[in-house]
Amino acid sequence: MEHTIQATELARKLGDVLSKVRYRRDSFVIKRNGRPVARVVPVEPDVDEATLGEALAAWCDGASSDHAFADDLDAINASDKPPTDRWAS
Repeated sequence: MEHTIQATELARKLGDVLSKVRYRRDSFVIKRNGRPVARVVPVEPDVDEATLGEALAAWCDGASSDHAFADDLDAINASDKPPTDRWAS
C-alpha cells in the first residue's frame, strides 16, 4: 500500500514508517512544500531468507531426536551438586 507523508512528519515518525515499510511492505511518497520529492519503498527480499512456514517445515522434517544426548544431559545434571559450604574457596 502506498502512503503520502510530509517530510516533517517523516522526521518525527521515521521509526514507525520504516517498520511499516519493512514488515507490511508499504511504500511512502515524501512531500516537501506540497511536492513529491522522494519515495521510500521496501528492498527486494534476499533469496536466502526463509519464510516462517519454510522454517517450520524444515524444523519438522529435521533429524530425529538423539536419546543418548538426553541421557548425557541427565548425567550432567545429576553430577552437578551445589557445594556444602558456599563460602569455602
